[in-house]
Amino acid sequence: MSGSRYGFAIDTIRCVGCHTCSIACKIENNLPDDVIWNRVLTNGGASMDTASGTFPNLSKEYITVACQHCENPACVKVCPVGATFKDPDTGAVRQDYDKCIGCRMCIAACPYTGVRSFNWDEPTHSIGFAVGDTDAPEHQKHTVEKCTMCWHRLARGEEPTCVEACLAKARHWGDLDDPNSEISKLIASREYKQLLPEEGTKPSVYYLV
Repeated sequence: MSGSRYGFAIDTIRCVGCHTCSIACKIENNLPDDVIWNRVLTNGGASMDTASGTFPNLSKEYITVACQHCENPACVKVCPVGATFKDPDTGAVRQDYDKCIGCRMCIAACPYTGVRSFNWDEPTHSIGFAVGDTDAPEHQKHTVEKCTMCWHRLARGEEPTCVEACLAKARHWGDLDDPNSEISKLIASREYKQLLPEEGTKPSVYYLV
């Protein structure tokens, strides 16, 4: 993994909004109640799973939104203790819960609303016991958390669980710096858009259109 820059390509044409990626992420990472790292939104809709436009001229496009693992992350620049950092081997923007002091400056600096959450209290799970991967980091009170790109899986040479679980094969992951990788070829051959490119964060998530 040394020196790579990993990212996602999400095919918005193939995505059917089934929320499987979101649920798989929640289970894999044993996310606390009311915490979702990967949200499935509709472009232009007023709320989840709603169409844009006025009847009968309606359209629906699903956009899955999580941490964009930016090449130039605003969150890393403002963290006073280095709890939010960019991994040099994978390019993933990671969070060290043991270092996090709960100042939430990273949340304020991130232009992508809702991709980070804060644990005000001890994390709770309505099911009563952990269901996630045993290598997934343990959640802590008064810390910020977000998508880790399934760092524990990357360390084992596996892909993020959202990619593996996608029923429509709409999610792709790989090395953006390798021109021969599947993801690089997809991005080179398809039109795409990125979220808030004007912010200069250079997100590592490409939405194929």
